[in-house]
Amino acid sequence: MKFNDIPWKKLGLFAGGVLFGTAGVRVLSSKDAKKCYTHATAAVLRAKDNVMETVTTVRENCDDILADAKEINEQRILEEESAVIEDDYEEVTDTSEE
Repeated sequence: MKFNDIPWKKLGLFAGGVLFGTAGVRVLSSKDAKKCYTHATAAVLRAKDNVMETVTTVRENCDDILADAKEINEQRILEEESAVIEDDYEEVTDTSEE
């Protein structure tokens, strides 16, 4: 194998990748990086708590809306039933007058 036949570009890329990977692992496992991860995780947990509070509030509001809607429908049914009873009463009184 001749000196010019060696794939220097591929070897250079491989060596650069190994060097970058080794340096990257050291940077990612450093104390400063761990501190950064800890702060980022704490921020995510705070955001999660905030989102869960909002979800709870929305859920409570939806429960209130559902209860009000059921009450409105029950009231409407009662009004319709009383209207039917009044109509029947009027028909009975109308036929008795003749």
